[in-house]
Amino acid sequence: MTTKIFCSFCQRPKTAVRRLFRGTHAYICDECVKLCNELLEDEKKSLYRPNFVLPKPQEIKSFLDQYIIGQERAKKVISVAVYNHYKRTMIADDDIELQKSNILLIGPTGTGKTLLAETLSRLLHVPFSISDATPLTEAGYVGEDVENILLRLIQAANYDVKAAEIGIVYLDEVDKIARKGDSPSITRDVSGEGVQQALLKILEGTIAHCPPHGGRKHPEQEYIPINTKKILFILGGTFAGIEDIIMRRLKKTKIGFLTDSEINDLSYDEIIARVEPEDLIKYGMIPEFVGRVPVIAPFHKLSKPAMIEILTKPKNALLKQYAKYFEMEGVKLEFTDDAIEEIVNQAMKYDTGARALRSIVENYMLDIMFNLPNLSGIEKCIITRNVITENASPEYVRSAKRRAQ
Repeated sequence: MTTKIFCSFCQRPKTAVRRLFRGTHAYICDECVKLCNELLEDEKKSLYRPNFVLPKPQEIKSFLDQYIIGQERAKKVISVAVYNHYKRTMIADDDIELQKSNILLIGPTGTGKTLLAETLSRLLHVPFSISDATPLTEAGYVGEDVENILLRLIQAANYDVKAAEIGIVYLDEVDKIARKGDSPSITRDVSGEGVQQALLKILEGTIAHCPPHGGRKHPEQEYIPINTKKILFILGGTFAGIEDIIMRRLKKTKIGFLTDSEINDLSYDEIIARVEPEDLIKYGMIPEFVGRVPVIAPFHKLSKPAMIEILTKPKNALLKQYAKYFEMEGVKLEFTDDAIEEIVNQAMKYDTGARALRSIVENYMLDIMFNLPNLSGIEKCIITRNVITENASPEYVRSAKRRAQ
């Protein structure tokens, strides 16, 4: 009598499957192998790994240094906050409750606030999402509900709510939800004060209910509950004009025994470094909101040497990216020092930080890259100052073989 052979996992007989693999004391069919492989792939894709090695603050900052020039204070603040956030999620002691310290990044546009958050996401092993505060409105009005920023975090965690509950959210343009004045409004301010009120509980820690597919909330919808108590919020904003509020306070309080003329001579970086919670309240943030963001990290304006470094030094430096494109065509790209300096000089005029660099470089490189694939025998392409100032053609160095012909 022949013994029936079947899969030890799904119990299907040999005749019902395409292939049956034999082990020492068991069998497994091709369908079960396929299923196990899919489970392993899903686990690999998951951003949440409970057994990851905790990066130390210095290691986090060293990683950020590879991509972000300057902003030393802000990078230290972020590194310590993220490290402590991981520690909080792993602690098992119930005697002392460790509260999260949400972070506020303040500084001019193009100084690296969003880039810092994006770079951080490459290092982290927890779900990470970036949202914009501009389209948010109070619940019941046209716009996005504040719960949608949590939905993006859940989506980043592949809908693993437990993983999302120890994630990090970066909320950009948070200064756009400042109320119109520093006193409570009589009429509804649904895109300013109303949003701040709606964010209070989420920032502090609550069970929020997110619509599974985003958009507006509907009574008949099933919601995804998520506990925000262990979610770290990093908020970023330009806060244009807050330096004037700080100046007025400094003149009024005479802090540090500075005279009015000495206060007037302070640079933007020196002024913004003195930002305090009361300045944010004067700007239009409600006191309860400011109280839930205890860590403030000011970003300073980018100097000319910093802009030159941004163009050339980081791993994702713009000139390195262009050099890679040219390398694919078999051509070495080279920028002279005075060409780089001229690019930075033009970018400084726009007062939009590092964002201006890309638009300027792309503008001058457009025709060169358009013609490059049609050129043959080119070994090197040198971008000189004349290319930037007079829109001249670059210097092409032809290969020795081509020159001999």
